[in-house]
Amino acid sequence: MCWKCGSEIKDEIIGRSSVCGVCGKDLHSCRNCGFYSPGSHYDCRETVSDPVSDKERANFCDSFRVKRVWAKNSMQGMDDKVAAAKKAFDSLFG
Repeated sequence: MCWKCGSEIKDEIIGRSSVCGVCGKDLHSCRNCGFYSPGSHYDCRETVSDPVSDKERANFCDSFRVKRVWAKNSMQGMDDKVAAAKKAFDSLFG
């Protein structure tokens, strides 16, 4: 999902020059990385030796992994599974 406009990213491989087909923002950027974590060292959960100054622009980071976001309807399915598991667990003691 694009960090800027929220559109789905269909590409499996995100290169340094990849841009969002909807808003044109860089996809290989800190803001679109699964390791991006504001407040962490260099705003990254991965161990990186050099900070990236502009988190919204394309960079050469080797640790980049595209951030995957669950769709809302997928989360609903997960909620149903959790509720069923909880019900099964509770029935063991009741």
